[in-house]
Amino acid sequence: MLVSAPPDLLAHGLGGRTDLPLDAGAALAGGAVAVAVALLALAALRPRPWLDPERGRALPALTRVVDHPALRATARGLVLALTLLVAVVGLFGPPTTEDNLAPWVLYVVFWVGLAVVSPLLGPVWRAVNPVRTLARLLRLSAGSRRLPARLGYLPAAAWLTGFVWLELVAPDRAVLLLVGALVLGYLAVALALVAVYGEEWFARGDGFEVLSTQLARLAPVARRDGVLALRNPLAGLVTAETERSGARPDDADPVPHLAAVLVVLLGSTGFDGLSRTSWWAPYGESVAAGTLGLAASILAVGVLYAVAVRATAWASGSVPRAGRARPSFAATLIPIALGYTVAHYFSFLLVEGQTAAILASDPFGTGLDLFGTAERTVDLRVVSPTVVAAVQVNAIVLGHVAATVAGHDLALRQGGDRARWGQVPLVLAMIVLTCAALGLLLSG
Repeated sequence: MLVSAPPDLLAHGLGGRTDLPLDAGAALAGGAVAVAVALLALAALRPRPWLDPERGRALPALTRVVDHPALRATARGLVLALTLLVAVVGLFGPPTTEDNLAPWVLYVVFWVGLAVVSPLLGPVWRAVNPVRTLARLLRLSAGSRRLPARLGYLPAAAWLTGFVWLELVAPDRAVLLLVGALVLGYLAVALALVAVYGEEWFARGDGFEVLSTQLARLAPVARRDGVLALRNPLAGLVTAETERSGARPDDADPVPHLAAVLVVLLGSTGFDGLSRTSWWAPYGESVAAGTLGLAASILAVGVLYAVAVRATAWASGSVPRAGRARPSFAATLIPIALGYTVAHYFSFLLVEGQTAAILASDPFGTGLDLFGTAERTVDLRVVSPTVVAAVQVNAIVLGHVAATVAGHDLALRQGGDRARWGQVPLVLAMIVLTCAALGLLLSG
């Protein structure tokens, strides 16, 4: 059995990117121009909001299939069983990271796959979350206390911050006992919090479910009055997230601090790219330097976004109350976060995902070949550098262009005609993020 990468690659997405067949200057200029041109075209051609979340083609047949009790129960049971299997394999499986399925499932299939599948299929983790399944079995969903409304999505942001620190900084992140304990710990801690806060914890505290649900706002199929409908994927960005939050659909600020969740994802992905550059090489695997670098990256993105939104609100004549950014503007970070994730982990998922498929045939190292993949080797040529470069650059640029489109529509809704040009600060921030992302992508 051949594994293509050392254990530390599990914690860092892609390796070096200096071999990508791209001119860095041209890519940076092209990305910035694309975002700027998008704004100019929108300002000239779209003077009124046009993204309508109520429009779409109903899909009742698909709804009946997806909502069938047998299908849902099977999916939930299967994911719970696989989660427990990963924990057991981590604790009692093969003794080396190269041969143990658990870390590859946690850091590759689950973490990267969740971000890729959610905008394609919808809020999948909400549908199959093993903690939800256990909570139903144990009748824990009622809860005894309310999660303070003022916290908004901050618990989810804190949860994700802890996970990305583990993924990117912690020195023993791929130690098998730790991986197994982490999976079981996630189930135990989340169940305890559900017992206290009930369904609210899933909606605002479970970082994985919140992230999946927010990325799913870009899904081409979404529910409208309980029925699945085919829609413009960007339409999901113009509605504030109110489901299971207890907020009124017309509340201008139903669940605060959505931006915090997305800033953590953007900042951590940016730090991962930074840590793979030659500039970061002197700091190596230093936990102190890594912790400070991760915190600084998240803080930098957060400050840039906050300043841009405040400037946009002032220029548009729509200053948020108490200085708080509106969740609808925070939603414009969703396509940017998706673009960063695809660009950063595209080849990683295709290449290292093969390792998980190989190890799945013999999870305990007993000589089994359940799926006929045990003797296969990882094909490093599954995707060429040219394709990787094209996907990565386009993911970043298109993510920012999509954010510009959604931001333009939202600005018009909140500020009228004055907002046509009032959104320039937000677009300038997007250009900065575009150039920073491309710069990290193409450096080494």
